[in-house]
Amino acid sequence: MAETSKAEPVRTFSDLVSYFESGNKPREKWRIGAEHEKFAFHLDTLKRPAYDGPDGIEAMLTGLQRFGWTPYREQGKLIALLRNGASVTLEPGGQFELSGAPLETIHDICDETGQHLAEVKAVASELGLGFLGVGFSPLWTREETPVMPKGRYNIMRSYMPKKGKLGLDMMLRTCTVQANLDYADEADMVLKFRVSLALQPLATALFANSPFIEGKPSGFLSARANVWTDTDPDRTGMLDFVFEDGFGFERYARYALDVPMYFVKRDVPENGGYIDASGQDFKAFLKGELPALPGELPTMDDWADHLTTLFPEVRLKKYLEMRGADAGPWSRLCALPALWAGLLYDQTALEAAWDLVKGWTSADHNTLRHMAAKTGLKGDIAGRPVKNWTMDMLEIAKGGLKRRNRLSGGMVDETGYLGELFEIADSGLTPADRLLEKYNGVWQGDIRKLYAQEAY
Repeated sequence: MAETSKAEPVRTFSDLVSYFESGNKPREKWRIGAEHEKFAFHLDTLKRPAYDGPDGIEAMLTGLQRFGWTPYREQGKLIALLRNGASVTLEPGGQFELSGAPLETIHDICDETGQHLAEVKAVASELGLGFLGVGFSPLWTREETPVMPKGRYNIMRSYMPKKGKLGLDMMLRTCTVQANLDYADEADMVLKFRVSLALQPLATALFANSPFIEGKPSGFLSARANVWTDTDPDRTGMLDFVFEDGFGFERYARYALDVPMYFVKRDVPENGGYIDASGQDFKAFLKGELPALPGELPTMDDWADHLTTLFPEVRLKKYLEMRGADAGPWSRLCALPALWAGLLYDQTALEAAWDLVKGWTSADHNTLRHMAAKTGLKGDIAGRPVKNWTMDMLEIAKGGLKRRNRLSGGMVDETGYLGELFEIADSGLTPADRLLEKYNGVWQGDIRKLYAQEAY
């Protein structure tokens, strides 16, 4: 029997909507959060490390504690580290994730990311491990991928194959880089959501960096982005309703309510405290009729947990999450939050970006999403080359960063972080295109060269 939650229960739909309203912040309190994932591998065999063992993921987490990280455990297993508003967590296949603290500038984010990577490298070098930033595991099968001991992942692994063919690949074999940004009020959220969702496929194309599956070209420039097209249609996609009249906090809350649940977290000893509610209805939970917890009402923590199980290209919590980019090298980890801050945190840029995309149709959005995964910057959408739309987006972002005028200690603004993205867009060749050139050229089809030359 699960221990009943002692938190205040949620009783009405308005309570759920208020969760998003509580994210409203004045401009002076806006921050940027950056997240990135990376694959660990054994330097000698290139295999993904298991959780246990002297050179496993647990050993990595243990080693990082020397830098002032506080351990977080689930059923006695070390599964995360916390420090100054940031965290290091594990994805299901042992992908190592830094979720950065909310920071004011891209300069701050780059400093935080650089410190983290230096710490990771110091510990990894002692354990014979390396780390690789690409969007999809380039060599190993699902079966060859170790699974991390986190309770929610056990539930997801069981449920995922019921909803799509590639959900387990999403869990075990993908890595992303992400940016989280604030909103002032509902109207500001709506405009930012529409702009970022429409432009997300262009970011997918710019950052496409996963052309390999199990040692061979996959036919996609972003195998990671393709995975999301067949993971779970209930909780993924471009959310056409975001562009409809009347969209706002209430409409997103109704969408979230319609998404089947995964779990409820309670103080129980089994499965890390996660109770299997997969496929069950949060609306029934509001009535005290959830089969997994009959007679119990949800709390706001339950609602917050449920929102983390939605996986659209842009996700709303108490902030907006931009989720459409492949992991990559150190330089592009700073470029992704710079792109979105330039587009969304300057009003002139935000309005210009909306003018750029407001004529796109639902068909355009969904076509571009699939094109970005397959062909990157090649092809046309809405009567223009994808490359040209992307250059326009970057110019708008650059103007936004210039007007933000957030200077480093060296009195340099944030526009320089977009430099690599301009080079990619101008060439029309994504990072994945460049990797394929090497694979078919100097690497002579040897995927091991990727690990030797592209690792952190």
